[in-house]
Amino acid sequence: MAAPRLIRVLIVDDHPVAQAGVRHLLSALPDFELVGEAASGEEALLLYEHTRPDVVLMDVMMPVMDGITTTARLKASVPNAKVLILSSMGDGEMVQRAMKAGACGYLLKTATAMELAQAVRAAYFGRTTLAPEASQALADSMRTALDVDLTEREREVLLLMTDGMSNIQIAERLTVSPATVKFHISGIFSKLGVSTRAEAIALAYKRKLV
Repeated sequence: MAAPRLIRVLIVDDHPVAQAGVRHLLSALPDFELVGEAASGEEALLLYEHTRPDVVLMDVMMPVMDGITTTARLKASVPNAKVLILSSMGDGEMVQRAMKAGACGYLLKTATAMELAQAVRAAYFGRTTLAPEASQALADSMRTALDVDLTEREREVLLLMTDGMSNIQIAERLTVSPATVKFHISGIFSKLGVSTRAEAIALAYKRKLV
């Protein structure tokens, strides 16, 4: 039997101590492979081309090109790139910008090894992870809810999306077909004016829809 495929990770952080800490956490886990470390956004874009990681762990505050700008540029050239923000800042506006740029999750550097591992695995499988602090910051960033005409079923689907469920998992929970879930998600995207699950989740918190 072939060994399970390792999740290939690229770390982007301009602080050597932070890089070393994440490297130590990942090296202790059997299902991850560290394929590179970059200290700037420019280096990250070049290194991504050479290593093609499954998940990028991206810091936000970096000189010249910050992590959010780097994420946006990476997603523009590689739309299926999976970027998980790992930051010391949980500011609501920062979280919104990161999700709008295409990040598939936002975790604080205070996260435990288990939380980091779960977030990387979730990103690998296309699921979104938001640290509780980041979720709260999003909710606090806009205290006045905006009216969005979602149906009751669309709200149910959106809520399950924020829990990180896949289309198949949502279908099983609601006892409907995956095609029906896809239809509802299409309606959610259209009404929210977004094109990705990450954007929908970020906007859901921003508008207090969940």
